Amino acid sequence: MNAIHLFYEVSGDDFARAGEASGDVKQKLKSLGYDKTAIRNAAIAMYEGEINMVIHAGGGVIDVDIYPEKIEIKMEDKGPGIPDLDMAMQEGFSTAPPQIHDLGFGAGMGLPNIKKYTDKMHIDTELGVGTTVYMTVNANK
Repeated sequence: MNAIHLFYEVSGDDFARAGEASGDVKQKLKSLGYDKTAIRNAAIAMYEGEINMVIHAGGGVIDVDIYPEKIEIKMEDKGPGIPDLDMAMQEGFSTAPPQIHDLGFGAGMGLPNIKKYTDKMHIDTELGVGTTVYMTVNANK
């Protein structure tokens, strides 16, 4: 199988549609016969990234490349950037405003969960420019 490339746009402040891209990837991976653990891990990590894009960055774009041995996901936004990446990687640390907490989001688990559910993760962030999160989930086939 050649790589399958998928592209998604995530709208900012649209919680009703947040998760559509990760749900679509989950269904595609199921139809391709990927390992259940790899499917779950990719879907969770991608969902967390989508929610972060909606909460913090006004949306963004996602590129997904599906290979026989791995799933590579690149999530890019033009948001404010992450001021303190070390703090943002700590479970429970959140910069989400109160209205986001009132919606049930902003628990400070987004980036820690992405790290937990991926085999490889890298973040490039620049204040005033945006953030790009690269993640890889091994297929475990």
